[in-house]
Amino acid sequence: MTNNLLLRRAAVAAGAIAVAVAEFALLDSAAGVDLAVRSGSSTRQISVAAVIVAAAVAALAGWALLAVLERRTNRSRVWWTSVAVAVLLLSLLVGPPSGVGGGAKATLALLHLSVGVILILGLPRSRPEGANR
Repeated sequence: MTNNLLLRRAAVAAGAIAVAVAEFALLDSAAGVDLAVRSGSSTRQISVAAVIVAAAVAALAGWALLAVLERRTNRSRVWWTSVAVAVLLLSLLVGPPSGVGGGAKATLALLHLSVGVILILGLPRSRPEGANR
């Protein structure tokens, strides 16, 4: 993988994290959304650190899968996009419903969607056109 491609993909990952942090900050501070989730019988607050870690894990996992697929198949974008969309849909079914209250559920949905869409659109497109695999 070339340094240019690494930089492009790192920028996409950093962008997804930055958008999630900005959304969290705006909705937490400016809109006053209390971002809390139910986990079993307890409730826990979601911090900006948790948002950063979750977005970074999603970005790195997506990036790693794309790198593996690019080495193994000429249809890496198709396979990766299919898996990434399925993971995003699954995360929307599992994450946001655990939010405590409508504001938390909407914020979680927005965070999942924005990070997912940025990664789905950005990671595979960071490869120059015409490059094999």
